[in-house]
Amino acid sequence: SIDHVFLSVEKERHVKANARDYNDKFHYADNRIKTSKYNVFTFLPVNLFEQFQRVANAYFLVLLILQLIPEISSLSWFTTIVPLVLVLVITAVKDATDDYFRYRSDQQVNNRQSQILIKGRYCITNEKWMNVRVGDIIKLSNNQFVAVSRHLLCSSEPYGLCYIETAELDGETNLKVRHALTVTSEMGDISKLIDFDGEVICEPPNNKLDKFTGTLLWSDNKYPLDNEKMLLRGCVLRNTEWCFGLVIFAGLQTKLMQNLERPYLKEQIFAFLICMGVILAIGNTMWESWIGRNFQVFLPWDEIQSSAVFSGFLAFWSYVIILNTVVPISLYVSVEVLRLGHSYFINWDQKMYCAQTDTAAEARTTTLNEELGQVEFVFSDKTGTLTQNIMVFRKCSINGHTYGDLYNEFDQKVEITEKSACVDFSFNPLSDRRFRFYDGSLLEAVKLEDAAVHEFFRLLALCHTVMSEEKSEGDLVYQAQSPDEGALVTAARNFGFVFRARTPESITLCEMGRAVTYRLLAILDFNNVRKRMSVIVRNPEGQIKLYCKGADSIIFERLDPSSEDLMHTTLEHLNEFAGEGLRTLALTYKDLDEDHFDVWMKKLLFASTLIENRDDQLAELYEEIEQGMKLLGATAIEDKLQEGVPETIACLNLADIKIWVLTGDKLETAVNIGYSCNMLRDDMNEVFIISGNTLLEVQQQLR
Repeated sequence: SIDHVFLSVEKERHVKANARDYNDKFHYADNRIKTSKYNVFTFLPVNLFEQFQRVANAYFLVLLILQLIPEISSLSWFTTIVPLVLVLVITAVKDATDDYFRYRSDQQVNNRQSQILIKGRYCITNEKWMNVRVGDIIKLSNNQFVAVSRHLLCSSEPYGLCYIETAELDGETNLKVRHALTVTSEMGDISKLIDFDGEVICEPPNNKLDKFTGTLLWSDNKYPLDNEKMLLRGCVLRNTEWCFGLVIFAGLQTKLMQNLERPYLKEQIFAFLICMGVILAIGNTMWESWIGRNFQVFLPWDEIQSSAVFSGFLAFWSYVIILNTVVPISLYVSVEVLRLGHSYFINWDQKMYCAQTDTAAEARTTTLNEELGQVEFVFSDKTGTLTQNIMVFRKCSINGHTYGDLYNEFDQKVEITEKSACVDFSFNPLSDRRFRFYDGSLLEAVKLEDAAVHEFFRLLALCHTVMSEEKSEGDLVYQAQSPDEGALVTAARNFGFVFRARTPESITLCEMGRAVTYRLLAILDFNNVRKRMSVIVRNPEGQIKLYCKGADSIIFERLDPSSEDLMHTTLEHLNEFAGEGLRTLALTYKDLDEDHFDVWMKKLLFASTLIENRDDQLAELYEEIEQGMKLLGATAIEDKLQEGVPETIACLNLADIKIWVLTGDKLETAVNIGYSCNMLRDDMNEVFIISGNTLLEVQQQLR
């Protein structure tokens, strides 16, 4: 179990690099982990205590005690104690075995080797994971697990970039990018790292995997730290030869370990037995009061039995013993055996076997079958759960014109099939050969140098967090944290605006065969509240531009009045795209004044070094500059349903299971997907929309 007491004391964490004596004053947790619950001395008392927290075991223990009292028992205690001890012993053996494997796993993890820089030795020393301390500088090699939560200092990649896989943390297998601060990214050799004496001031340990707030103090300067500069325990370093990091959290105070919770104990209620005992005890009391008194002449009460009420009290416990067959211990044992058998039936079910990955279903708990039988509601995400999470750029709207549909010689829209002719991108040596688009008029607009079309694809090539890897000349591989971004950047690539490379301070494109480098001034991150992302860049001509993409409902509120007519036209196109089940984004830009931007940038740098309320301050500044933008157009991306989704939902509906699906799509897209996956059906009498934004509005609409 995890001790959370430290969290209530620690308000702010101070970590100094290469200074164990300084960091030891704060008594931070070491990197030893312990997930096992018992040892040789505590196993018996702790395990018995846990077992008797189960109502069934506690019931049979009370029953055993009652059977030892001759005044209320007419049954032998032997019939209860033997099966009870048997159940306790079998469960104890199972718990001991499970805990032993946890202990073995703990030992294996704690004794893994890591490479640490220790001041005074001027070399890399191999140490066990459990000996790593907060403030140490650790070297990590490619494909190694991250042992502690650390701040990235530098890496083998240019500009301190590195790639990590976070499958153990969030289940996502696509690689994510982390980058070091520019001031520390050049510290590649050991001598510089040994002399590094920066101090990190950050938030205390918590379980929020997607958030980190901190500041690095070094050489009389402050540098903001966020989640993009952290490598959390449980990640794996990929496609990066090595990196160095400063340990911020260790052991049970890492975010991975903070997310472990104690299992909840499931209780069984014996209400029927208690009710029967109470009813019979009341009947006994009434009978003794009205009729039983007449029999005292030849059946006198015992000395201990002083009244009819007390007689009813004793009768209650007697009936509890007599009625023990209502919940027989043999049934308890039988149910455990049945649970085990049902778990094997799940493992052997051929319909739950995936031939593609050679993976069978695996029941990790014996109670899974009965728990599934109690499911009444299913709450599901849409993207990646119901859909394949493979995004394809299908259509777009640019300056009031739509692209992506095919028309015949009679100017009638025709359906796109596998036999339809694709646009020829052979003019572009950097194009992705797997990309498919069928409307040649968009490529013609690009070749005719339509200014709006060029700006549209320039935005797609600049406004993202994708990383580019060029394995050989012209062989580009994009590492995208979001499949949406990967699809949009690939589309821009094929239409002549190729994203080639990025650093923390610049983005390099190849625009229609010409290399162009933009200075990256700021990234205004996407989150679920903002529902948009922006970048601010300086182009080669010296102009400062803001490019923004996001949900149309959010973007349209921040448009310049000059874009109003275009907004109405684009909105019609968006509704058309959404009606086809496509995911949509609106794209805008803004020219920034140099003086206004300089003032805003100073505010941003100050806000980014705050520890408290940093997110709120940044959100206000983002809101300030993302006003008066001009509309460029919109994109439409397809994400197909996974195979078997409609049939699965139909089966769940037959079981009267209510299904809720969460999606960030437009209403029209959500309705279209609802019908596609059998969430909504034509035989439904009435499908109505609840569009309230507050609890009161929703309650009124439900009435």
